[in-house]
Amino acid sequence: MKIEKNNQLLGQARKLRRDMTPQERKLWYLFLRTYPLKIYKQRIIDSYIVDFYCAPAKLVIEIDGSQHYSQEGQEHDQRRSEALARYGVQVLRLSNREVNGEFDAVCQMIHQTIQDRIRAL
Repeated sequence: MKIEKNNQLLGQARKLRRDMTPQERKLWYLFLRTYPLKIYKQRIIDSYIVDFYCAPAKLVIEIDGSQHYSQEGQEHDQRRSEALARYGVQVLRLSNREVNGEFDAVCQMIHQTIQDRIRAL
């Protein structure tokens, strides 16, 4: 299934690319930017803007701050993950704390997940 894109979100996606969180910036500049497969930052999928997207693996990487742990945040994330799953996209959720304190393990987890997804697709 072709992934749809709500172009009305383009301005917001551009703003989010410029104003990445410290954890997104760290992950982007120290790992994802030079990853052997193309990874996009603040990519529009359907009516959502995802933190990072690896198209060959159909993998979204989300870096979750505190707002994601509220009841409302968790419900929103669930709806979003279900919408993305309709396109065959898997969501890998990581916390700010993990990116800050376990960076090497986070990078290894992302790499392994990408490799597993590519083999499975």
